[in-house]
Amino acid sequence: MTKMMKAAIEVLRDLPEERQDIVARAILDYASEEDVYVLTVDERREVRAGLAEIERGEIASDAEVAAAYKHFGA
Repeated sequence: MTKMMKAAIEVLRDLPEERQDIVARAILDYASEEDVYVLTVDERREVRAGLAEIERGEIASDAEVAAAYKHFGA
């Protein structure tokens, strides 16, 4: 194991369990031989909710998006 990986694992140890699971899943997905990411049940639910918002017209205006970018310094 590389020094960088050891350092990353030490940082992860201090994260809440839910965040550890998110990072672990990302690492496992990245390291797997499969090229397809499979959404979790919660991720699918979030995607469906987002698509429903779009269908209802609940999207940010260009001005709102620009203001968000400005707020976060992007």
